[in-house]
Amino acid sequence: MKIGTMVYLDDNVVEKIENVKKYGLQSFQLCCWDMKYFTKEYADIVLEAAKRTGLEISAFWCGWEGDTAWDFINGIHTLGIVPVTWRKRRIANLKKGSDFAKMLGVTDVVTHMGFLPENPNTDEFIAVVDAIKEIALYCKANGQFLLFETGQETPITLKRTIHYVGTDNLGINLDPANLLLYGKANPCDAVDIFGDYVRGVHGKDGEYPTDPDYLGKEKRIGDGRVNFPLLIKKLKEHGYDGSITIEREISGDKQIEDILYAKKFLEDILNG
Repeated sequence: MKIGTMVYLDDNVVEKIENVKKYGLQSFQLCCWDMKYFTKEYADIVLEAAKRTGLEISAFWCGWEGDTAWDFINGIHTLGIVPVTWRKRRIANLKKGSDFAKMLGVTDVVTHMGFLPENPNTDEFIAVVDAIKEIALYCKANGQFLLFETGQETPITLKRTIHYVGTDNLGINLDPANLLLYGKANPCDAVDIFGDYVRGVHGKDGEYPTDPDYLGKEKRIGDGRVNFPLLIKKLKEHGYDGSITIEREISGDKQIEDILYAKKFLEDILNG
């Protein structure tokens, strides 16, 4: 497995890619929430920097427009393509992101779909499945897989949704910390449910929530509840050999310090 990190697309993206190389990492997931960067000009900038540094772009993490609330109270009404208010616009955002990923030559497009409905016998579930299928077929026409970032639903709900969408280009970006932060599952057990659907992995750690309104706390890798030695063992058993993309959702010098710590932490497991 390769070890990489997240790179957020903005006007300083070249410097950020060069830093990934400086940190001794091998890959990055490119992430962007601002549609103005989804252009050939920025695709060429990213590709040139990736080629010069010898780094792999493991996936494109595609954001979307509109309100966001990363909690249990307003999140269901604001995140992903589940909220009807934002659905049409965000389908268009994700299609545009798919076109941008095609310019990059990237085959995996990742996003949060939102709080997927648990009950398949509802009009809401059917409508969400139809929306995901529209995006998935668009990605398929671009030669891509559409990946669900884990977190806002139980693993079996995610697997059920993939089954009902029914296209052959769906996958999962396993964020083990998110499964904890949202109180949805033990990430190691989730690997057994997801099986071969896992096409990307985030190296992130955290704790279960204790406040019923708010997510659990993200932690430095190794300081939370994710059992990374077991997680990596299970991923290997299911044939996963892609990147582990370190994600540390803080900023400043402490973020860099924790990314470098995570690199060593994961290398020790992979080489042990």
